[in-house]
Amino acid sequence: MTKDLSYLIGIIITILIGTFLYFTLCSDCRLAKAQEEIPHEETDAGKKFDPTSFPFAIEHEDFSFKSPNNFNFAHSSGNFELPVSLNVNTGIKQLKAYLLEHPDKSIDITGLYHSSEENTTAWPNLGLARANMVKNYFVGLGIPSAQTNTVGKLVEEMVPSENILLGPVNYALVDTTDNSDDLEELYKKITDDPLVLYFEKGEATLTLTTTQRAKVADIAKYLDKREGATCTVEGHTDNTGERASNINLGQERANFVKAFLVRNGIPEARVATISKGPDDPMASNTTEEGRRKNRRTVVTLN
Repeated sequence: MTKDLSYLIGIIITILIGTFLYFTLCSDCRLAKAQEEIPHEETDAGKKFDPTSFPFAIEHEDFSFKSPNNFNFAHSSGNFELPVSLNVNTGIKQLKAYLLEHPDKSIDITGLYHSSEENTTAWPNLGLARANMVKNYFVGLGIPSAQTNTVGKLVEEMVPSENILLGPVNYALVDTTDNSDDLEELYKKITDDPLVLYFEKGEATLTLTTTQRAKVADIAKYLDKREGATCTVEGHTDNTGERASNINLGQERANFVKAFLVRNGIPEARVATISKGPDDPMASNTTEEGRRKNRRTVVTLN
């Protein structure tokens, strides 16, 4: 009797445990399955976009060249990646032959940039910096500088490939225009309000403002389009310390600015330097504000 009772109790306990496990574990299974069946909504932030790639392509009524390769730039960089594709160099050589045979034509080079990029160049935007670097490469391969035009363009649709922007440069053949009047106006604009860069005491470093970047672009354009044009970077200091030391410091500042301009695409042969040390102050050296104004470089056209 006792044995039968123990057996019956065991059966009841087994049934209760089984029921508990069924409602607990299987309910979890059903919940997991139901969650799997709920579609996941993708937000814009979570989407993965394919990298954009712009070809080296020039289409005109009597000239055509296209290569999937182009000049590539790291994100936030104004310098293109090396080496340049052989296909791109082939296209440039063909373009050179065409432009030499057609002086009435010019090539527009449009550099593209994205608003998320940081511009540490001397140009108003990274697109213009990129276009000028490509232009200098063209000129180095024999394309006349006078038959090149550069511009920057904001393109928000660009997506990098592992931090590299693939071909953010566009090209178009256009008619060459007489810009002599424009150059005269540009010369007056630059000389009436020259580029002045200020330095902290004892230092030869600088950070350009938006206005100063625009002036660099104007100077570069004038030097590029006016045959034989040059500019001079004058280095100035306050009158603190020995005159000989200030003459050296002024020259260091002038050389620094020249290197900065050359690094940003202005031909080295177009830039001369001179130091005037403390000899040509623009303000009184009796105040700190006056001394700050005297610690400067001035870029003038010759």
